[in-house]
Amino acid sequence: MRFSTLIKVLQTGDAGLRWSQPGLDPWLEGAASLDQASAVQLSFLEKGNALTAALGASGVGAMLLPDQQDLIDLASERGIAFAVFADPRLAFAEALDQLHPRRRPLAEIHPSAVIDERAVVGPGTAVGPRVCIGEGSRLGADCIVHPGVVIYDDVVVGDGCELHANAVLHPGSRLGRGCVVNSNAVVGSEGFGFVPTAKGWRKMPQTGQVVLEDGVEVGCGTTIDRPSVGETRIGAGTKIDNLVQIGHGVTTGRGCAFASQVGIAGGARIGQGVILAGQVGVANRAVVGDRAIASSKSGIHGEVAPGEVVSGYPAIPNRLWLRCSAAFSKLPEMAKTLRELKRDTPQ
Repeated sequence: MRFSTLIKVLQTGDAGLRWSQPGLDPWLEGAASLDQASAVQLSFLEKGNALTAALGASGVGAMLLPDQQDLIDLASERGIAFAVFADPRLAFAEALDQLHPRRRPLAEIHPSAVIDERAVVGPGTAVGPRVCIGEGSRLGADCIVHPGVVIYDDVVVGDGCELHANAVLHPGSRLGRGCVVNSNAVVGSEGFGFVPTAKGWRKMPQTGQVVLEDGVEVGCGTTIDRPSVGETRIGAGTKIDNLVQIGHGVTTGRGCAFASQVGIAGGARIGQGVILAGQVGVANRAVVGDRAIASSKSGIHGEVAPGEVVSGYPAIPNRLWLRCSAAFSKLPEMAKTLRELKRDTPQ
């Protein structure tokens, strides 16, 4: 695809604020990171990006740039085709769709799929090899169900969902429109519920369900547990990375983002637009307010106010944590000084 053609079909809204010289119109066969891109590949930089110097040494064919004059001048000097966008990252995401168009499987049911006669598969849905769909389950229109997916009884999957290889949806699970469940993820597994008795642990039946609202994406190996009663609910547009554990009875607001190895214990309440970075732990029944952010490895045990940025274990406001962490390396010296003061102080 010609660079000029690509820019014209992008839908970012600003359609390229500025262009390179008209004669610079390379043929593009794909995209790559700036340090690895070749003359037939596209890359991008954001405003203030630390990789600015790499542009001078790159063999890239074309660039999507922010409205930053030093980058524009450098690309011009090196004869690199470019277009300027208010949001180069968004433009690059759309460019990838054009340069690497997705191949959709045919809307047919593979002969090896096992589908209960009381299940319903909507029109335009593709069902791959060795898929199992249980009694009373309903798949909407235009879904893609990849090989090895297991859908238990009484599961509802909305229109346009995609279930990747070996994903498992347990009984009663409900998925809205446009959800994506990646490989080996498990939705609706039994919550970790046991009652201590004199004779040992007595299992608490987990009779609730998991609800994924519209546009939720679940990463590989992630598990979302159902509760004993009621529901575990994931808000619309929430994006969940690989290897995340969401316990029974958790609720999240819309548009959250949870990075890999986040663990959310049962009954926690997560607000709208919350971001939890890698390996964040949220304790049982903790409350995280709207638009709060927890940095990597934070441990949340109580309540986080809306809009707060927290770090550390236990989690405290980020600015305070930065001051505390700056003092950590000085603790041995401070302890030595304290011992000397105690030794020199008359008893």
